[in-house]
Amino acid sequence: MEFRVPLYFLALAVFAMGTSEFMLAGLVPGIAAAFAVSPAQAGYLTSAFALGMVVGAPLMAALARSWRRRTALLCFLALFAVTHVVGGLTTSFAVLLGTRVPAAVSYAGFLAVALTAATGLARPGRALAVLLGGTTVACVAGVPGGALLDAAFGWRSAFWVVALLCLPAFAAVWWIPDTAAGAVPSGLRAELGELRSLSGVLLLAALVNAATFGVFTYLAPLAGGSAPAVLAAFGTGCFAGVTAAGRLADRWPGQVVASGGPLLLAGWVVAALTAPGSAALAGFAFVQGGLSFLVGSTVIARILHLATGAPTMAGSYATAALNAGATAGPVLAGALGGVVNPFWVAAVLVAVALVVGVVVRGAFTRAPGGPAAASTTRSPGRPR
Repeated sequence: MEFRVPLYFLALAVFAMGTSEFMLAGLVPGIAAAFAVSPAQAGYLTSAFALGMVVGAPLMAALARSWRRRTALLCFLALFAVTHVVGGLTTSFAVLLGTRVPAAVSYAGFLAVALTAATGLARPGRALAVLLGGTTVACVAGVPGGALLDAAFGWRSAFWVVALLCLPAFAAVWWIPDTAAGAVPSGLRAELGELRSLSGVLLLAALVNAATFGVFTYLAPLAGGSAPAVLAAFGTGCFAGVTAAGRLADRWPGQVVASGGPLLLAGWVVAALTAPGSAALAGFAFVQGGLSFLVGSTVIARILHLATGAPTMAGSYATAALNAGATAGPVLAGALGGVVNPFWVAAVLVAVALVVGVVVRGAFTRAPGGPAAASTTRSPGRPR
């Protein structure tokens, strides 16, 4: 149990930071009205944040390779808090958009270091489930909470709440062992070379997440007055999915992707064809949120499992893959918003992901550093 306690403290910090990433889905209408921009333009705040994470994850992980672990986490968290104070004060949409990049870079650095630390405490699937559990709880409480704060006090109040949430996150990080980097086990060039063997699985993760965020970013406008309930249902489904992935991802990754992927595709197609009303949309959001995070978390856990040649950079690769999708999805769905609805965009992205999954299927049975050897995979839930 002592190995897992720090994971939950990290998850608390990830919850505080993840609230900022996801709350924008509930703030799109309010921000669009406040700055006289379109909902699609307001949705680009999500893309800017995700783009900052794509770029920031490897850069910050490389920068922090020689830092003490707690020091790195505290520095990233402090920068994150400052950007939200600025965002809560600004009267310029351009400045608000600009703050999302350093906020994302600091979150990316935090998450990359946290993922690397976590996989030293537990199996990748279990570690990822706990950390992303913080993110999905942010989805359940933070996103609908952001929409309610916007309705009651204006969108700025959500930024101030996130800044305040950083205070207990600071306290939580102090519980993390301040491990010294010591001798870095491999050179940065060697770790970057690991990207080549992981490229297919990274692409698969990005495509699944692009579909998820392409819909998620525009759920509030689609749901109208029922947006808080629909977003809460989506977040609850995400939590259920990532929890299931924590139990299944290490042991049966191939089966999860092979069965969950087609079900996810079918759900997006059905939604595109039927255009569910507000009541049905909540149930649909729960199911699709669960499938999205079940499949996506399993793929990400596999990246962490296979990246044995990148011990300090593996977390950044996983973070970058997640957010490459979170960048592309909203941009693509926003650009095509006047032509096709986001459900069709998600369906196409998942269909492409399934094709990529067939190409890289061997990665879901291969033991790290060796040939296909599903039987060598350890049982989930045990610390390494």
